Amino acid sequence: MVGLMSTVLPLAEPQRHVRAEQRRAHEQQRLAKRLRHQVGRAIADFGMIEEGDKVMVCLSGGKDSYTLLDILLQLQKKAPVKFELVAVNLDQKQPDFPEHVLPAYLESVGVPYKILEQDTYSVVTRVVPEGKTMCSLCSRLRRGALYTYAEQQGFTKIALGHHRDDLVATFFLNLFFHAKLSGMPPKLLSDDGKHVVIRPLAYVREDDIAQYAAQREFPIIPCNLCGSQENLQRKQVKKMMDAWERDTPGRIETISRALGDIRPSQLSDPKLFDFLALGHAGPSPLPDTRAWLAGEPHEREDEAESPAM
Repeated sequence: MVGLMSTVLPLAEPQRHVRAEQRRAHEQQRLAKRLRHQVGRAIADFGMIEEGDKVMVCLSGGKDSYTLLDILLQLQKKAPVKFELVAVNLDQKQPDFPEHVLPAYLESVGVPYKILEQDTYSVVTRVVPEGKTMCSLCSRLRRGALYTYAEQQGFTKIALGHHRDDLVATFFLNLFFHAKLSGMPPKLLSDDGKHVVIRPLAYVREDDIAQYAAQREFPIIPCNLCGSQENLQRKQVKKMMDAWERDTPGRIETISRALGDIRPSQLSDPKLFDFLALGHAGPSPLPDTRAWLAGEPHEREDEAESPAM
Protein backbone atom coordinates (compact mmCIF):
# COMPACT_ATOMS: atom_id res chain seq x y z
CA MET A 1 0.00 0.00 0.00
CA VAL A 2 2.80 2.36 0.93
CA GLY A 3 4.56 1.55 -2.30
CA LEU A 4 1.44 2.38 -4.29
CA MET A 5 1.02 5.78 -2.58
CA SER A 6 4.64 6.62 -3.25
CA THR A 7 4.07 6.10 -6.96
CA VAL A 8 0.82 8.13 -7.07
CA LEU A 9 1.59 11.15 -4.90
CA PRO A 10 4.49 12.51 -6.99
CA LEU A 11 2.08 12.80 -9.93
CA ALA A 12 -0.46 14.88 -7.97
CA GLU A 13 1.67 18.03 -7.63
CA PRO A 14 2.46 18.41 -11.37
CA GLN A 15 -1.21 17.85 -12.18
CA ARG A 16 -2.29 20.56 -9.76
CA HIS A 17 0.28 22.87 -11.30
CA VAL A 18 -1.03 22.15 -14.79
CA ARG A 19 -4.62 22.79 -13.71
CA ALA A 20 -3.61 26.04 -12.02
CA GLU A 21 -1.85 27.19 -15.20
CA GLN A 22 -4.91 26.29 -17.25
CA ARG A 23 -7.18 28.27 -14.95
CA ARG A 24 -4.80 31.23 -15.08
CA ALA A 25 -4.67 31.12 -18.88
CA HIS A 26 -8.47 30.89 -19.01
CA GLU A 27 -8.87 33.94 -16.75
CA GLN A 28 -6.40 35.90 -18.84
CA GLN A 29 -8.32 35.07 -22.01
CA ARG A 30 -11.60 36.11 -20.38
CA LEU A 31 -10.14 39.43 -19.26
CA ALA A 32 -8.66 40.15 -22.69
CA LYS A 33 -11.98 39.30 -24.33
CA ARG A 34 -13.86 41.59 -21.93
CA LEU A 35 -11.52 44.50 -22.63
CA ARG A 36 -11.78 44.00 -26.39
CA HIS A 37 -15.57 43.95 -26.08
CA GLN A 38 -15.68 47.11 -23.96
CA VAL A 39 -13.28 49.02 -26.19
CA GLY A 40 -15.09 47.86 -29.33
CA ARG A 41 -18.42 48.95 -27.87
CA ALA A 42 -17.08 52.39 -26.94
CA ILE A 43 -15.65 52.83 -30.46
CA ALA A 44 -19.01 51.87 -31.97
CA ASP A 45 -21.17 53.88 -29.53
CA PHE A 46 -19.30 57.13 -30.13
CA GLY A 47 -18.04 56.64 -33.69
CA MET A 48 -14.44 56.93 -32.55
CA ILE A 49 -12.68 55.28 -35.51
CA GLU A 50 -13.73 55.42 -39.16
CA GLU A 51 -12.51 54.04 -42.46
CA GLY A 52 -9.07 55.42 -43.35
CA ASP A 53 -8.39 57.04 -39.98
CA LYS A 54 -4.80 57.70 -38.97
CA VAL A 55 -4.85 57.32 -35.19
CA MET A 56 -2.15 58.73 -32.95
CA VAL A 57 -2.03 56.60 -29.79
CA CYS A 58 -0.47 58.68 -27.03
CA LEU A 59 1.83 56.39 -25.06
CA SER A 60 3.08 57.58 -21.68
CA GLY A 61 4.62 54.36 -20.42
CA GLY A 62 1.87 53.81 -17.87
CA LYS A 63 -0.50 50.84 -17.61
CA ASP A 64 -3.42 52.69 -19.22
CA SER A 65 -1.72 53.72 -22.46
CA TYR A 66 0.01 50.34 -22.83
CA THR A 67 -3.36 48.61 -22.49
CA LEU A 68 -4.97 51.03 -24.94
CA LEU A 69 -2.35 50.37 -27.61
CA ASP A 70 -2.42 46.61 -27.03
CA ILE A 71 -6.21 46.32 -27.33
CA LEU A 72 -6.36 48.60 -30.38
CA LEU A 73 -3.74 46.46 -32.10
CA GLN A 74 -5.85 43.37 -31.43
CA LEU A 75 -9.05 45.03 -32.71
CA GLN A 76 -7.27 46.38 -35.78
CA LYS A 77 -6.85 42.85 -37.14
CA LYS A 78 -10.59 42.15 -37.29
CA ALA A 79 -12.13 45.62 -37.37
CA PRO A 80 -14.87 46.35 -39.94
CA VAL A 81 -12.84 49.36 -41.16
CA LYS A 82 -9.20 49.85 -42.07
CA PHE A 83 -7.25 52.33 -39.96
CA GLU A 84 -3.65 53.12 -39.11
CA LEU A 85 -2.11 53.17 -35.63
CA VAL A 86 1.03 55.11 -34.69
CA ALA A 87 2.30 55.22 -31.11
CA VAL A 88 3.64 58.61 -30.03
CA ASN A 89 5.49 59.35 -26.80
CA LEU A 90 6.56 62.74 -25.50
CA ASP A 91 9.91 62.57 -23.73
CA GLN A 92 9.58 65.45 -21.27
CA LYS A 93 13.20 65.13 -20.11
CA GLN A 94 12.43 64.08 -16.59
CA PRO A 95 15.56 63.08 -14.64
CA ASP A 96 16.41 59.38 -14.87
CA PHE A 97 13.75 58.75 -17.53
CA PRO A 98 14.61 55.36 -19.14
CA GLU A 99 14.67 56.45 -22.79
CA HIS A 100 15.35 52.94 -24.11
CA VAL A 101 12.24 51.26 -22.66
CA LEU A 102 9.50 52.46 -25.01
CA PRO A 103 11.47 52.13 -28.29
CA ALA A 104 12.48 48.59 -27.34
CA TYR A 105 8.89 47.62 -26.49
CA LEU A 106 7.35 49.24 -29.58
CA GLU A 107 9.87 47.58 -31.87
CA SER A 108 9.11 44.23 -30.23
CA VAL A 109 5.40 44.51 -31.06
CA GLY A 110 6.05 45.91 -34.53
CA VAL A 111 4.06 49.13 -34.30
CA PRO A 112 5.16 52.38 -35.99
CA TYR A 113 6.17 54.96 -33.40
CA LYS A 114 7.63 58.41 -32.82
CA ILE A 115 9.42 59.73 -29.73
CA LEU A 116 9.03 63.50 -29.41
CA GLU A 117 11.50 65.39 -27.25
CA GLN A 118 10.54 68.56 -25.40
CA ASP A 119 11.93 69.71 -22.07
CA THR A 120 8.63 70.53 -20.37
CA TYR A 121 10.06 69.24 -17.08
CA SER A 122 12.34 72.26 -16.68
CA VAL A 123 9.50 74.63 -17.55
CA VAL A 124 7.12 73.11 -15.00
CA THR A 125 9.63 72.93 -12.17
CA ARG A 126 10.72 76.52 -12.84
CA VAL A 127 7.24 78.04 -13.07
CA VAL A 128 5.30 76.07 -10.44
CA PRO A 129 6.23 76.86 -6.80
CA GLU A 130 7.49 73.93 -4.76
CA GLY A 131 4.66 71.95 -3.21
CA LYS A 132 2.06 73.20 -5.68
CA THR A 133 0.26 70.92 -8.14
CA MET A 134 2.16 70.55 -11.41
CA CYS A 135 -0.44 68.52 -13.31
CA SER A 136 -2.33 71.42 -14.90
CA LEU A 137 0.68 73.13 -16.50
CA CYS A 138 2.31 69.82 -17.36
CA SER A 139 -0.87 68.66 -19.13
CA ARG A 140 -1.17 71.89 -21.13
CA LEU A 141 2.42 71.72 -22.32
CA ARG A 142 2.13 68.03 -23.18
CA ARG A 143 -1.16 68.56 -24.99
CA GLY A 144 0.30 71.44 -27.00
CA ALA A 145 3.26 69.37 -28.17
CA LEU A 146 1.10 66.37 -29.11
CA TYR A 147 -1.51 68.48 -30.90
CA THR A 148 1.17 70.26 -32.90
CA TYR A 149 2.70 66.97 -34.02
CA ALA A 150 -0.73 65.52 -34.84
CA GLU A 151 -1.48 68.48 -37.11
CA GLN A 152 1.91 68.28 -38.82
CA GLN A 153 1.55 64.55 -39.55
CA GLY A 154 -2.09 64.57 -40.60
CA PHE A 155 -3.52 62.41 -37.82
CA THR A 156 -7.30 62.28 -37.92
CA LYS A 157 -7.79 61.01 -34.35
CA ILE A 158 -5.83 61.30 -31.11
CA ALA A 159 -6.36 58.34 -28.76
CA LEU A 160 -5.82 58.83 -25.02
CA GLY A 161 -5.74 56.19 -22.29
CA HIS A 162 -8.32 57.60 -19.88
CA HIS A 163 -10.59 54.88 -18.47
CA ARG A 164 -14.00 54.66 -16.82
CA ASP A 165 -12.70 55.65 -13.38
CA ASP A 166 -10.94 58.71 -14.85
CA LEU A 167 -14.20 59.87 -16.41
CA VAL A 168 -16.09 59.49 -13.13
CA ALA A 169 -13.31 61.16 -11.12
CA THR A 170 -13.24 64.14 -13.48
CA PHE A 171 -16.99 64.56 -13.06
CA PHE A 172 -16.59 64.78 -9.28
CA LEU A 173 -13.58 67.09 -9.57
CA ASN A 174 -15.64 69.54 -11.58
CA LEU A 175 -18.60 69.13 -9.23
CA PHE A 176 -16.70 69.59 -5.96
CA PHE A 177 -14.01 72.08 -6.95
CA HIS A 178 -15.40 73.98 -9.98
CA ALA A 179 -19.18 74.04 -9.32
CA LYS A 180 -20.17 72.61 -12.68
CA LEU A 181 -21.64 69.38 -14.04
CA SER A 182 -19.13 68.37 -16.69
CA GLY A 183 -16.65 65.61 -17.20
CA MET A 184 -14.23 63.97 -19.59
CA PRO A 185 -16.19 62.87 -22.69
CA PRO A 186 -15.29 59.70 -24.60
CA LYS A 187 -14.96 61.80 -27.75
CA LEU A 188 -14.41 65.52 -28.16
CA LEU A 189 -13.36 68.21 -30.58
CA SER A 190 -10.41 70.30 -29.41
CA ASP A 191 -11.00 73.97 -28.62
CA ASP A 192 -9.38 75.08 -31.89
CA GLY A 193 -11.56 72.65 -33.85
CA LYS A 194 -8.57 70.91 -35.42
CA HIS A 195 -8.39 67.62 -33.50
CA VAL A 196 -10.78 64.83 -32.58
CA VAL A 197 -9.75 63.23 -29.29
CA ILE A 198 -11.02 59.75 -28.45
CA ARG A 199 -10.91 57.68 -25.24
CA PRO A 200 -11.53 54.06 -26.25
CA LEU A 201 -11.08 52.84 -22.64
CA ALA A 202 -14.13 54.84 -21.52
CA TYR A 203 -16.02 51.69 -20.44
CA VAL A 204 -13.03 49.87 -18.88
CA ARG A 205 -12.46 49.61 -15.11
CA GLU A 206 -9.07 50.69 -13.80
CA ASP A 207 -8.75 47.48 -11.79
CA ASP A 208 -9.15 45.45 -14.98
CA ILE A 209 -6.46 47.53 -16.67
CA ALA A 210 -4.07 47.00 -13.75
CA GLN A 211 -4.69 43.26 -13.86
CA TYR A 212 -4.28 43.13 -17.63
CA ALA A 213 -1.06 45.17 -17.55
CA ALA A 214 0.38 42.81 -14.93
CA GLN A 215 -0.57 39.76 -16.98
CA ARG A 216 0.99 41.20 -20.12
CA GLU A 217 4.07 42.34 -18.17
CA PHE A 218 4.20 45.78 -19.79
CA PRO A 219 7.43 47.67 -18.97
CA ILE A 220 5.78 50.36 -16.82
CA ILE A 221 7.55 53.72 -16.52
CA PRO A 222 6.45 55.68 -13.40
CA CYS A 223 5.87 59.43 -13.57
CA ASN A 224 8.33 61.04 -11.16
CA LEU A 225 7.24 64.58 -11.93
CA CYS A 226 3.84 64.74 -10.26
CA GLY A 227 3.15 61.17 -9.23
CA SER A 228 4.58 61.76 -5.76
CA GLN A 229 2.40 64.78 -4.99
CA GLU A 230 0.06 63.36 -2.36
CA ASN A 231 -2.34 66.29 -1.91
CA LEU A 232 -3.76 66.42 -5.40
CA GLN A 233 -7.51 66.98 -5.68
CA ARG A 234 -7.77 63.97 -7.98
CA LYS A 235 -6.22 61.75 -5.32
CA GLN A 236 -8.75 63.00 -2.79
CA VAL A 237 -11.56 62.09 -5.16
CA LYS A 238 -10.00 58.68 -5.86
CA LYS A 239 -9.86 57.89 -2.14
CA MET A 240 -13.54 58.76 -1.89
CA MET A 241 -14.41 56.56 -4.87
CA ASP A 242 -12.35 53.67 -3.51
CA ALA A 243 -14.19 53.90 -0.19
CA TRP A 244 -17.56 53.93 -1.97
CA GLU A 245 -16.62 50.87 -4.00
CA ARG A 246 -15.51 48.99 -0.89
CA ASP A 247 -18.73 49.83 0.96
CA THR A 248 -21.06 49.37 -2.02
CA PRO A 249 -19.49 47.36 -4.84
CA GLY A 250 -20.76 48.47 -8.23
CA ARG A 251 -21.42 52.09 -7.26
CA ILE A 252 -18.79 53.51 -9.65
CA GLU A 253 -20.28 51.53 -12.53
CA THR A 254 -23.71 52.95 -11.67
CA ILE A 255 -22.32 56.50 -11.67
CA SER A 256 -20.54 55.82 -14.96
CA ARG A 257 -23.81 54.74 -16.57
CA ALA A 258 -25.52 57.83 -15.15
CA LEU A 259 -23.10 60.04 -17.05
CA GLY A 260 -24.65 58.67 -20.23
CA ASP A 261 -28.24 59.21 -19.11
CA ILE A 262 -28.68 62.95 -18.64
CA ARG A 263 -32.13 64.40 -17.89
CA PRO A 264 -31.92 68.20 -18.46
CA SER A 265 -35.46 68.77 -17.17
CA GLN A 266 -34.44 67.19 -13.84
CA LEU A 267 -31.51 69.57 -13.31
CA SER A 268 -31.36 73.35 -12.99
CA ASP A 269 -29.74 74.76 -16.12
CA PRO A 270 -32.13 77.08 -18.01
CA LYS A 271 -29.75 77.02 -20.98
CA LEU A 272 -30.39 73.29 -21.47
CA PHE A 273 -34.10 73.22 -20.70
CA ASP A 274 -36.76 75.87 -21.28
CA PHE A 275 -38.05 76.24 -17.75
CA LEU A 276 -39.60 79.64 -18.59
CA ALA A 277 -42.01 78.09 -21.05
CA LEU A 278 -42.79 75.12 -18.82
CA GLY A 279 -46.38 75.44 -17.60
CA HIS A 280 -46.70 78.94 -19.03
CA ALA A 281 -50.31 79.57 -19.99
CA GLY A 282 -52.14 82.34 -21.77
CA PRO A 283 -50.84 85.43 -23.55
CA SER A 284 -49.20 86.96 -20.48
CA PRO A 285 -45.54 87.92 -20.93
CA LEU A 286 -42.76 85.78 -19.51
CA PRO A 287 -41.19 86.90 -16.22
CA ASP A 288 -39.18 90.11 -16.23
CA THR A 289 -35.84 89.12 -14.67
CA ARG A 290 -34.76 92.68 -13.90
CA ALA A 291 -38.03 93.45 -12.19
CA TRP A 292 -37.79 90.34 -10.04
CA LEU A 293 -34.21 91.13 -9.06
CA ALA A 294 -35.13 94.71 -8.22
CA GLY A 295 -37.95 93.51 -6.02
CA GLU A 296 -40.27 96.26 -7.29
CA PRO A 297 -43.97 95.45 -7.84
CA HIS A 298 -45.37 95.97 -11.35
CA GLU A 299 -48.02 98.64 -11.79
CA ARG A 300 -51.21 96.93 -12.93
CA GLU A 301 -52.85 98.19 -16.10
CA ASP A 302 -56.21 98.89 -14.45
CA GLU A 303 -54.51 101.03 -11.80
CA ALA A 304 -52.52 102.92 -14.42
CA GLU A 305 -55.62 103.76 -16.46
CA SER A 306 -57.90 104.82 -13.55
CA PRO A 307 -58.19 108.60 -13.01
CA ALA A 308 -56.51 110.14 -10.01
CA MET A 309 -58.78 110.87 -7.05
